[in-house]
Amino acid sequence: MINLLFFGRLGDLAKDAPTCIASSGLDPTPLTIRQLMMAEHPELAEALSEPQVLVSVNKMVVKWDQPLFNGDELAFLPPVTGG
Repeated sequence: MINLLFFGRLGDLAKDAPTCIASSGLDPTPLTIRQLMMAEHPELAEALSEPQVLVSVNKMVVKWDQPLFNGDELAFLPPVTGG
């Protein structure tokens, strides 16, 4: 299983989204998981497609094509501003 975390406004959009996804049967990457969300969670998938959204695997920011493995934690990070 791959554990999914959604932060900021992405968490609000992900209320009904799964918190984990089975890694068997596919070559999971953050991109393929985003694509899986399209059918049942189109608003969330659209927000995840924004270019400012980052992904982290096991607390390290990675690219969208990063391979995922059983037990990984995948976090979707919204844009952050500050001052």
